[in-house]
Amino acid sequence: MSEEIKMPALGESVNEGTVTTWLKQVGEYVEVDEPIVEVSTDKVDTEVPAPASGTLERIVVNEDETVDVGTVLGYIGDGSGVDAPAQQAPAENDGSGEGSEPLPQAQAEAQAPHRENPAPAGGSGDGVNVVMPALGESVNEGTVTTWLKQVGDTVEADEPIVEVSTDKVDTEVPAPAAGVLSQIVVQEDETVEVGTILAVIGGESSSPAAASAPVAQAAPQEETAPAAPAPATPAPATATPAPAPATPAPAPVATTPEDGKSSYVTPIVRKLAKDLGVDLESVTGTGVGNRIRRQDVEAAAEAAKQAAVAPAPTAAPAAPAASGSVKSAIASKAQEAASKRGTRQKMTGLRKTIAKRMIESLETSAQLTTVMEVDVTKIVKLRAAAKDGFLAREGVKLTFLPFFIQAATEALKAHPIINSSVESNEIVYHNVEHVGIAVDTPKGLFVPVIKNAGDLNIAGISKAVGDLAARTRDGKIGSDELSGSTFTITNTGSIGALFDTPIINQPNVAIMGTGAIFKAPAVVKDEDGNEVISIRSKCYLSISYDHRIVDGADASRYLRDVKMRLEEADFAGELGL
Repeated sequence: MSEEIKMPALGESVNEGTVTTWLKQVGEYVEVDEPIVEVSTDKVDTEVPAPASGTLERIVVNEDETVDVGTVLGYIGDGSGVDAPAQQAPAENDGSGEGSEPLPQAQAEAQAPHRENPAPAGGSGDGVNVVMPALGESVNEGTVTTWLKQVGDTVEADEPIVEVSTDKVDTEVPAPAAGVLSQIVVQEDETVEVGTILAVIGGESSSPAAASAPVAQAAPQEETAPAAPAPATPAPATATPAPAPATPAPAPVATTPEDGKSSYVTPIVRKLAKDLGVDLESVTGTGVGNRIRRQDVEAAAEAAKQAAVAPAPTAAPAAPAASGSVKSAIASKAQEAASKRGTRQKMTGLRKTIAKRMIESLETSAQLTTVMEVDVTKIVKLRAAAKDGFLAREGVKLTFLPFFIQAATEALKAHPIINSSVESNEIVYHNVEHVGIAVDTPKGLFVPVIKNAGDLNIAGISKAVGDLAARTRDGKIGSDELSGSTFTITNTGSIGALFDTPIINQPNVAIMGTGAIFKAPAVVKDEDGNEVISIRSKCYLSISYDHRIVDGADASRYLRDVKMRLEEADFAGELGL
């Protein structure tokens, strides 16, 4: 009995994937869990392991084809069902059943979408549609922010063609096929539904087919189009395994991988290269057919980094003059920012969304801020004693933020009005503590959410903060991880601010700000009960709250409990001290 190899679900909001490279060919034996095919989505590249040991009998979905999650990609069996001819050209098998036994129903259904576009995109006047992608499970529309290409420009497959944004994320949409951008349907700053045609590549530039109506059902077929140009382009065609038995085939197969420019690069690898400043033209791929993989880009970035560090000893004598000079540091930053002086720059989609949300928040709720001073001397000493062991044991650095998050989360359970929201004329008291943490990134402010923070200890919170912050700054955070908070914390002291009056993150009714920790003289009692002046570590905590349902006394009682929890600093047990 044959075992199906299926396109896996690679994320909650991902419903399709592209086959990038088959690591095994029809007739080859594979072990269970051995990588058999590489697939990619707009968020991740991964290898699909073999679901069983056996012989790869049939490849259903060829390289560069995009299919839905759950689609059968191939079959593994005992070898009796090997059917190499089925691999040669999907268009040759039109479902007539000639030449081999009828396909299993699941396989026939999996192949069906690919039979509808057997010809190369350039071979007809229809063109290939560029559609608004689904950028999260709860996201149903997006805004075109910037067209990176104009009508008449030539684009490569997977080359970024347009920037779009939602209320949660900015991203680039790659071209689904190579060709000439013949029509732009949706202009910049227009907001349309997911699945709407944004532009057309190839076909007739005056084609009325590019009406801006949603194409929810047509989109999956159109996105399989990148596979279609393959037969018309000699280089990629040699990647198809079937021609290998033919005598003339080895010559082009030998030369094609040598051309790095013809190597397939997935959207996520292309984006990674852009983020790391790596020129893909200079990277030699280690994947099948010299395909450039994530590891290749990361290795190139690391090599460039090492090369930049190597000359440091020669330049070292000049460093002391600049080090320690605030004036020099500011002058250096000013030089980097000089290109923006006296210019105008259009706001990004994300920036406009942030602005809109801030105004909406102020218009939605009556906001007020309360501030309290907290003595965190014990926390400072506790962290200093535990940080080395914590890093060795947990694998993450111990910062001050997890202490504040845990104290704030525990207090939420005692003050449910702070962990609530307003819906119409009702107050909704949440039964979980989903804490949003404000993260500063080059693109703007994001608020990823620590789900069920009330169930985590210091170590769990530390790991969650580190993971979410890193992935947010790298642009790898999922849109579903940026929603659902019931309370928010912003670390305004990370750059030295004493305190802030933060704006509430709707639909929360409160947001707490943590100020910078500083040393100051304070009157305290010694062991004998005498009042003495001592140097203490202090900070300010602020809480902005929705005065429609949260009274000043409610906010003060909540903040007082957070203050008392931090000043008591009963965290030693969790830190192994």
